[in-house]
Amino acid sequence: MATSASSEPEALIQAEGLNKLFGELVAVDAVDFEVRKGEAFGFLGPNGAGKTSTMRMIGCTSPPSGGTLRVIGMDPVSQASEIKARIGVVPQMDNLDIELTVRENLEMYARYFDIPRDVANPRIDELIDFVQLQEKVDSKVEPLSGGMKRRLTIARALINDPDLLLLDEPTTGLDPQARHLVWDRLYRLKQRGVTLVITTHYMDEAEQLCDRLVVMDKAKIVTEGSPPDLIARYSTREVLELRLSDDAREKLATSADDLADRVEWLPDRVLLYTETGDATLAAIHESGIQTYSALVRRATLEDVFLTITGRSLIE
Repeated sequence: MATSASSEPEALIQAEGLNKLFGELVAVDAVDFEVRKGEAFGFLGPNGAGKTSTMRMIGCTSPPSGGTLRVIGMDPVSQASEIKARIGVVPQMDNLDIELTVRENLEMYARYFDIPRDVANPRIDELIDFVQLQEKVDSKVEPLSGGMKRRLTIARALINDPDLLLLDEPTTGLDPQARHLVWDRLYRLKQRGVTLVITTHYMDEAEQLCDRLVVMDKAKIVTEGSPPDLIARYSTREVLELRLSDDAREKLATSADDLADRVEWLPDRVLLYTETGDATLAAIHESGIQTYSALVRRATLEDVFLTITGRSLIE
């Protein structure tokens, strides 16, 4: 599977003016992006933003409707077989064979890639250890927890030692403990130099895993950059979260714009975007406004999305 350094493109994915249409529906609207070798790249956005449609084009399961797309230097339409041999795919929904054991699922996928048994067996052992399923290796898939099934799907996607790993909503539906274990496995892959492409609508997931990302909304790329760069570009350093009585909200409304760079009025709380949350809170108290609770926190990607679109990312 290895290629010479001179023939390996520095950008494993390149898209220019990429479109995807389903009849009259524009699922992906003239997007430009590139994914560099060895980085974790994210597509962040709400459901229906175009993330999965983009991922399916990269994975050679849905042809582009327009624009150009190159994956590992190849054309996904005319060279789909060659690309599929060099990528791993973790789909949004697990599609494991539930009647087979954990090991049998990996053995079956190794045969799919024509991996010799003497190569496949030690690789399967390594992958089972990597995703921490040693105690379930002979268990059928059906009774496994959602987190275990997700980790097995990731192991299966790594069976061909791919140059590029595509993960579509890798932790949707998992409990917090399972999510963090999957994050840990993906972070270890990133440390090994595996190129990851991740779609997610979880902002903390993107901030945790991605070196760079694009924010998609309504089929378009709204902005791109590293999580710290986006936060610095679109938000203040800190956010003051206040919970107030109705009377206190009304009183704050008369002076909030003078106290913060931006104010977001949510049903259950008020967000004040400011460089120094403690100083802003002190000014509010000095003005006689009483708060039920106050929290000063650093800005996050959720704040970036609220700034860009004016609504919550998770829909």
